[in-house]
Amino acid sequence: MEDLLAALRAAAEPTRLRLLALAARGAFCVTELTEILGQSQPRLSRHLKLLCESGLLERVREGANAWFALPTGPDGHLARELVARLPADDLTLEADRRQAARVLAERAREASERFRRQGADWDEMRALDLPAPAVEDALLSLVPPAAESRLLDVGTGTGRVLELLAPRFGQGLGVDASKAMVALARSRLARVGLTNCAVRLADMYRLPLTDASFDTAVLQMVLHYAEDPAGVLAEVARVLRPDGRLIVIDLARHEREDVTAKLAHRWPGFDDATMGQMLHSAGLHSGQPLSVPGPLEIRIWPGTRLADVHAPGAYALAV
Repeated sequence: MEDLLAALRAAAEPTRLRLLALAARGAFCVTELTEILGQSQPRLSRHLKLLCESGLLERVREGANAWFALPTGPDGHLARELVARLPADDLTLEADRRQAARVLAERAREASERFRRQGADWDEMRALDLPAPAVEDALLSLVPPAAESRLLDVGTGTGRVLELLAPRFGQGLGVDASKAMVALARSRLARVGLTNCAVRLADMYRLPLTDASFDTAVLQMVLHYAEDPAGVLAEVARVLRPDGRLIVIDLARHEREDVTAKLAHRWPGFDDATMGQMLHSAGLHSGQPLSVPGPLEIRIWPGTRLADVHAPGAYALAV
């Protein structure tokens, strides 16, 4: 009861309620919140500190910036309930929403310009002329709607997988090791108003996530860049709940050395036997792979986390 009272006391202030309402729209940094609310950074920092200490907000540091959003999963139920009770026609909240829309548009523009300058404004599926719509249809067929489920997208890139699957889960989290990719994905999700999705900077070999906390995980066009694919699968399996689902989408084994060299792929795709052994080593039962034909064949390998099974160790890959 003390924790509940502390959270309610933390929320019982106009600026802090405005901050909760904004956080429900997505993650914002202090500079953006200062611009939206028109208040000083020291004042807002104090409010944010109180909200984080009470568990109503989550603070995630990325380099020099800290991002604030509603907590995901059960920890965010109270915050979402408080936001749901705010009057939709409140003039102050309406003005905040207008300012937030402007800030989000500016963030998206800056992210897009940065990607163009750095030569990263591209999509690998498009670069390889692969049948992205067919891949997405296959992915949708493997992820049935489940309103209370949690989905993890590892190597989220531009956030397309989260955007595609958002109607099918309750909470989604995308992680990527690239600050620029995280910025682009965050802007993309905010632009289309996907408030059940969040993104954060993270190393896929050391996910800053709790054991057994996700129902589904997706690795799309990620493993062929990994130095240690088996290590990635073992780490993702760790955060899956028993009977949780992993979906690996990647290139089938190929002999296109030009592709591997041009795009700096570490592996020339994977065959079913290799992938099956890696999934098994990670404590996953491998399902029937799917094939999507194209200039390069794409394989989709589903796996299910076995209950009370610890991964017996990494599986060594050989090129």
